[in-house]
Amino acid sequence: MIEYQNIFTQTQVQGPPEWGLDDSGELARDRGDKAGFSTIVGFLGNAQLGPAFIGWTGMVAIATGCLALNIIGLNMLAQVGWSIPEFIRQLFWLALEPPSPEYGLSMPPLHDGGWYMIASMFLLVSVMCWWLRAYLLAMHHGMGKHVAWAFGAALWLFLVLGLFRPLLMGSWSEMVPYGIFPHLDWTAAFSIRYGNLYYNPFHALSIVFLYGSVLLFAMHGATILAVTRFGGDRELEQIVDRGTASERAALFWRWTMGFNATMEGIHRWAWWFAVLCPITGGIGILLTGTVVDNWYLWAVEHNFAPQYDGEYGHEAFTVGGE
Repeated sequence: MIEYQNIFTQTQVQGPPEWGLDDSGELARDRGDKAGFSTIVGFLGNAQLGPAFIGWTGMVAIATGCLALNIIGLNMLAQVGWSIPEFIRQLFWLALEPPSPEYGLSMPPLHDGGWYMIASMFLLVSVMCWWLRAYLLAMHHGMGKHVAWAFGAALWLFLVLGLFRPLLMGSWSEMVPYGIFPHLDWTAAFSIRYGNLYYNPFHALSIVFLYGSVLLFAMHGATILAVTRFGGDRELEQIVDRGTASERAALFWRWTMGFNATMEGIHRWAWWFAVLCPITGGIGILLTGTVVDNWYLWAVEHNFAPQYDGEYGHEAFTVGGE
C-alpha cells in the first residue's frame, strides 16, 4: 500500500467558522455572519473565508482600483473597435501606453497618454489606501506592522517604476505600459537600451533574494508538511508541546544541513529574503538611466564583465573608445 502523503491526498477538516475574540476574551459575534469555507480553495490549503472588514481605506482602494481597471479596459476595447470577441482574442497584446516623450512631465492629451496618467493616478491611490488599510488593521489588533512593511517593499518597486524614476528622468514616457505582452516587451527593451540589465549588481541581488525566498518558503513548507502527521501544522502549540513534530523537524535539519531555524526564525529569514527582492530591484531600476547609462560598460570598468573585441562583433561595446 502506498504510504499516506498529505501533499497528494489532503483531508479537509472544516469546523465552525472562527470569529475571533473581543477585548474581554469572549467570542466576538458582532463581526458579521458571512463566513465559511471553500472546498475548491481547500485543495490548495484550508482557509476560512470571511468575515472581512473593509473600512474606509478598503472602500477607497476598491473604488479607485475599479476606476483604473475600467479606464485601462475601455481604452483597450476602443482599440479593437469595441468588439468583445476581438478584445478577448487580442487581450494579451493590447496595451494602454504612457505619454510620448515630447510631453515631458506635463499632462498630455487624453488620446496620447492622458488616459494612462488618469488611470495611473487612480491606481496609485488604490494601492496606497490598501497599504494604509493593512497598517491600520495591524495597529487596531495590537500586531506588529510586518505585513504592511512587506507590502511596502513591493510598493517601493511599484513607485520606482511609475513615479520616482520618471520624475528623475524628466518624462512620463519612462513609465511602464499597462498590458501583458507590452509590459514584457518594455522590460526586454529596457534591458537592451541600458546595456543588459543582467550586469546591474542590484538586479543580481534581487534575483538572489527572489530565488532565496522561493527556496526558503519551499523548504519550510516541505518540512511542516512532512511532520503534519505529528501535528506540525499546529505551530503555536509546537512551541510548548515537545517531543513531536518540531523536534523531529529540527533534528532533520541539523542532521541534513548542519543547522536549523526556530519556528520564529524561519519566518524571519523568509520575510527578509522576500522583502529584499523588490527593495534591491527597485534600487537597480532607479539607478538605470539616472546614474548608469550602460550596465555592460559599467561592468567592464569594474571588472565585473569581460570586454569583447571586434572578432565577436562587439566593436560598439568597448570602454573609452578603445
